[in-house]
Amino acid sequence: MKKYEYTEKKDTRSGFGAGIAELGRSNPNVIALTADLAGSLKLDVFIKENPERFVQCGIAEANMIGVSAGLTIGGHIPFATTFANFATGRVYDQIRQSVAYSNKNVKICASHAGLTLGEDGATHQILEDLGMMKMLPNMTVINPCDYNQTKAATMAIADHVGPVYLRFGRPVIPVFTPADQKFEIGKAWTVNEGKDVSIFCTGHLVWEAIKAGEMLAEEGIDADIINIHTIKPLDEEAILASVKKTGCAVSAEEHMINGGLGDSVAQVLARNYPAPLEYVGVHDTFGESATPDQLMQKYGLTADKIVEQVKKAMARK
Repeated sequence: MKKYEYTEKKDTRSGFGAGIAELGRSNPNVIALTADLAGSLKLDVFIKENPERFVQCGIAEANMIGVSAGLTIGGHIPFATTFANFATGRVYDQIRQSVAYSNKNVKICASHAGLTLGEDGATHQILEDLGMMKMLPNMTVINPCDYNQTKAATMAIADHVGPVYLRFGRPVIPVFTPADQKFEIGKAWTVNEGKDVSIFCTGHLVWEAIKAGEMLAEEGIDADIINIHTIKPLDEEAILASVKKTGCAVSAEEHMINGGLGDSVAQVLARNYPAPLEYVGVHDTFGESATPDQLMQKYGLTADKIVEQVKKAMARK
C-alpha cells in the first residue's frame, strides 16, 4: 500500500476560495456571485481584489442562478456560490431551465455538502445532490477530495465551457494530494494500485479509503483505490480496467447510495463487465444534528465500513 502522509488539515471550501482568488488575478472574465454567504464560501480575497466583479444576490438563490445565466451571454464566467442544499434543491428548476437546458457556462459552486456539515442538521445536509445534478444533460459534476484538489478543480472548471456543479465541504480534512497537480476533468486518479479489490471513492471518503487500504494491507489484501473526482463525465475506462484486474469492487461516498457514485459504477459494470459490487454511503435516510465525526461513524462512512464491505465483495467473487 502506497504511503500517504499529511502535515496539515484544511477544509475543501478554503481550497475553493484559494482557487477563485487565483482566477480573479488570471482571468478577467470570472465573476463571483453569492447568496449572502461570502464568508462561508471563502470569497474574501476575491472580493477584496476584485470588488467590481462580485455580485451579492442576497438570500435569493433562484435569482442568483438566473443572473448567472444572463452574465454568460456577455462572455463572463459566473461562479454562483452557496450551500449545497440551496445550490440544488432550492433552485433545481432554474438550473434545469436557465443553465442546463440552454447549456450556459455557469459554475455552480456548492459548499457544506453531505453529513459533515454537522450540527446544522438534516435540513442543511444535502445527500441527494450528486444524483440530481448528474441527471441533467450538459452538466459536469465534480467532487474533489482535499484542499489542493479542490483548488485545482476550481481553476480547471473556468477553462471548461459548459455548466459545472462543483461540490465541496466544511470540515477540515488531511491535505494529501500534490499542491502542483493538474486537474483533468473526467480523468480518475489512481491512489493505489492493487490486485484484490477495487475501491471507487470520491470527496471526503477518499481519505477513508486510504485508511481502509492500509488496514487491508495488514491482512494481506491489496486494494486498487481509485479517486473518482468527476462523477460526470465518468471515467468508465478506469473503472473497467480496475475491476477486470480485481474481480470485485466497493464504492464509497458521502451521499445517498441511490443516485450517487455507486449507482454510476453499477451501471458501468452491468453494461460491460458484471462483477460483485458493495456500497458505502447513506441508506435512504436523512441526516441529523451531531458533530461530523459522530455522523460519519453512525452512518457508516468510515474506513472500518469500507473494510467490511471489501470483505463482502471479495467473498462474492
